[in-house]
Amino acid sequence: MSVVLDTNALMMPVECDVRLFDELDRLLDGPQTVAPRAVLEELRKLADGTGTAARAASVGLDLAKDRCEQRATDAEYADDAVVELATAPGTTHVVTNDGPLQDRVLAEGVSVISLRGKNKLVITQP
Repeated sequence: MSVVLDTNALMMPVECDVRLFDELDRLLDGPQTVAPRAVLEELRKLADGTGTAARAASVGLDLAKDRCEQRATDAEYADDAVVELATAPGTTHVVTNDGPLQDRVLAEGVSVISLRGKNKLVITQP
């Protein structure tokens, strides 16, 4: 079972005080987490800035390096890369709080994990 992480998912630990990987373990019992290279590039660009978003992106990059398999895609845009990996065999979920991306993923028949409440994640089935 693979779970694809979007940019904002990897920024949740700082921006939303979410223990992302603990929550994924609670929901899915130790899934394999995957980060598209386009997502990592987006995090790198955001990390070059200042403020909370830059700090969140920097933490997200560190988490992705330590906890995620990095995968290349044909898509260069992060959301398109997430959808591309979401439709790959073995992918069961995508973690994102991006509404339009959630709609795209659900339309492809893949479950979405997103933030509900202060710091808990929930699964939405297609």
